[in-house]
Amino acid sequence: MLARYAHLLTHYCLGVKPGDKVFISSTLLAEPLVRAVHREALEAGAALVETDLAFRERDRTLMNVGSEAALATPSPLWQQAMETFDCYLAIRAPFNLRESHSTTPERAKMRQDAMAAGQKAYFARTATHEMRRNLCQFPTDASAQEAGMSLSEYEHFVYSACKLLEPDPIAAWLQQRATQQHIVDHLNKCKTVRYLGEGTDLTFSTAGRTWINSDGQTNMPSGEVYTSPVEDSANGTVHFSFPCIYQGREVENVTLWLKEGYVEKWEATRGKDFLDHIFSLPGTRRFGEAAIGTNYGINRMTKNILFDEKIGGTVHLAIGQSYLQTGGKNESAVHWDMITDMTRGGEIWADGEKIYENGQFLI
Repeated sequence: MLARYAHLLTHYCLGVKPGDKVFISSTLLAEPLVRAVHREALEAGAALVETDLAFRERDRTLMNVGSEAALATPSPLWQQAMETFDCYLAIRAPFNLRESHSTTPERAKMRQDAMAAGQKAYFARTATHEMRRNLCQFPTDASAQEAGMSLSEYEHFVYSACKLLEPDPIAAWLQQRATQQHIVDHLNKCKTVRYLGEGTDLTFSTAGRTWINSDGQTNMPSGEVYTSPVEDSANGTVHFSFPCIYQGREVENVTLWLKEGYVEKWEATRGKDFLDHIFSLPGTRRFGEAAIGTNYGINRMTKNILFDEKIGGTVHLAIGQSYLQTGGKNESAVHWDMITDMTRGGEIWADGEKIYENGQFLI
């Protein structure tokens, strides 16, 4: 299974070519998959494959006891990779999903500021495909427990969501691409989108913006179509029925009120203090993304945004950083996806036409 996964990541997701420089980041738990991708990339002709494997509590120790100088100093390997490498594979393989809970907002901001230049290079180079990147998951006990599954159940869930159980995973993803392209082609002819649902009536403009077909090449698994709304265009209310999770923090029943693209008011039944903090940061009170989940093979929440935002029959919006490749202009150190169910009466209208109802497209 890991050999199939490595083949998919190397050839379909990253498209490694002879001479490419490849950077892989993960934790020691994912060593079996890292080893398989390392071999596959070299066999594909990569000139350099560098790895960064975090050990248990590495980041927690830095954030809690590191000096201000340590917090202000980004990894030179990571910085160089973001600025010059051809491919970047980030493999999530957490030891502990609550590791960062004791970090103070002040120290977290210092670290975010230190990483800002590398993050800017990352967004700019991935937007133009100068750097090909992919984010994927290696099953660990921590993620399985968060999802409410045994490790073996979670492994099956991950591999199934990535279509690795299909006879030809690449062919399966090419079919997903074709299905989503029909949706993207229609949305790219429209200028105004309206999300309607329980507690939600939100309208925004996509004039001059591009809807993107997320077909597994930048995220594995994928299954969504997305864009960046015009920054001052969102008006109305949106309620997120799924728990909103960011930096290991969970906020429940989030409702946002927007006027001319700006979040004027917000509520949550749990975790509002963290939401208050996030909305105090630059660029977070505008949407950087609007998206529709299209992977009907993912049918349950696992508290992992890589999977949850792709659930067929949901939509999500992200506060903060826009995607340059869609034409988005909002800048922020934060990109927080928030999801809501559309299967119980949800509708999407585009230029006055109903194109989606109860979690299914009508076009």
